[in-house]
Amino acid sequence: MSFELGIPLTLGLRMAITAAFVVTASVITERSGPVIGALIATLPISAGPAYVFLALDHDAAFIAEGALASLPINAATVSLGLTYVVLAQRQSAVVSCFSAVAVWIALATIIRSFQWTLTGGLIANAIAFAVCAPLLARYRHVKMPPITRRWYDIPLRASMVATLVATVVAASGLVGPKISGTISLFPMVFTSMMLILHPRIGGPPTAAVLANSAGGMMGLGLAVAALNVLAPQVGSVIALSLALSICVCWNLTLWWCGRLQCRVRRARGSGRLRSGLGSAETTRATSC
Repeated sequence: MSFELGIPLTLGLRMAITAAFVVTASVITERSGPVIGALIATLPISAGPAYVFLALDHDAAFIAEGALASLPINAATVSLGLTYVVLAQRQSAVVSCFSAVAVWIALATIIRSFQWTLTGGLIANAIAFAVCAPLLARYRHVKMPPITRRWYDIPLRASMVATLVATVVAASGLVGPKISGTISLFPMVFTSMMLILHPRIGGPPTAAVLANSAGGMMGLGLAVAALNVLAPQVGSVIALSLALSICVCWNLTLWWCGRLQCRVRRARGSGRLRSGLGSAETTRATSC
């Protein structure tokens, strides 16, 4: 196979693998409800493959520097989620989604103007979560209605994610690790969910998925920070594997804690029911 033919074929294969992975994860998200859906959506199902393909073309120092650029961008993604969640209660999918993306682009532009350190990136994430997480809490508990998939759903998601991967891989050698790290963390999964789910099931149920994502985004931020620290020490392959493990373990812990809270609420609700307390309190206690 010639060199000229091998490059587009390799890039096409990378795009196809990533798109298939993201589409599968997003379908699971739709069928699992807002809580489980948020935990799946906040796994690095688009950023992870982008970083894997970057690691195939660049050394560990490039990956570490890209991760450092990605860390404060994670805080911008949390702000994107809050913007969409608030607007989606009353506005259309187009207005809500593009306003949220505009906020992300504006914040990413501001972030790019600073020289970040690991400590600074962690502080930016801590501030973003401290501000946004309490504001998102009131929008978390919405029942997910049944979803009927349309013919263009899978092609649209696949094309969006494949475009992201192609952009990151093709541009990485020209723009360097900082811009590559910024592009890698573009919230492609969240954006596709906004554009596909909002017109079909409405703003509040779609917003509930993003409102439940704050906890998972914390884990993603920690994983990106770990990637920055570990890549120069243990190499890109091990560092990426450990970063993925952090995300998975973090989200599994959130899931387990949520299940435990539901059991406690149900137990309290049963006790209140037996003691004859008000029905409104009992309903709130048992609605996990």
